[in-house]
Amino acid sequence: MGIVGTLSEIIKEQWEWRKQILSLGLFDLKKTSAGAVLGSFWFFAKPAVYIFCFWFALEVGLKSGNQTGSDVPYILWLMGGLIPWFYMQDILGVGIDVFKRYSYLVTKIKFPLPGIPTIYSISTMIIQAGLVAALLIVFFLCGQTVLMFVFFDLFSLMTSCLSAISKDFKNLLQTLSTPLFWLSGVIFDVYSMGIPAIEAILMFNPVTFFVSMYRCAV
Repeated sequence: MGIVGTLSEIIKEQWEWRKQILSLGLFDLKKTSAGAVLGSFWFFAKPAVYIFCFWFALEVGLKSGNQTGSDVPYILWLMGGLIPWFYMQDILGVGIDVFKRYSYLVTKIKFPLPGIPTIYSISTMIIQAGLVAALLIVFFLCGQTVLMFVFFDLFSLMTSCLSAISKDFKNLLQTLSTPLFWLSGVIFDVYSMGIPAIEAILMFNPVTFFVSMYRCAV
């Protein structure tokens, strides 16, 4: 059997046993957190402490955070690199010895060997997905979402008062909503226009400002 045939057989077995593999992956997470009062909290506590120690040592202690060449806060830049590393670190550590970790599947139960590494990969990737979600939340809470909420909350308060006084003002805002969309960065990249003066003017559009921040965060 050639390489292509072997890969086809591995994929076939993984697909046929997909439900069992997924169940065992979830069970592995439950088993790891069993007996702990805080349960799955510890999956995220260790990475959080790890990130904090790196950030404190490199930015606060060694003052090297401003040498990244990026204009985003160093903690965000650091999290963007460390969080995917946590997954790869687990695979390079425990993941390379999964047959010993799940020895009961090798010796006592009829189970396809190629599916065993996938069990650990699934349980580790679930934690990784949670960390990525936390990363996006931190990115947004570091300015984008809070600032957008405050701005449009005050904007709504101001405009609703004026609209209550004058129906013409309400009609004016509804008329301006179309150019606010088309003259923003929603469907094109403002910074790729190559005309600095127009780019600067368009950034006064709040829609452009917040859309650009969201894209930078993601």
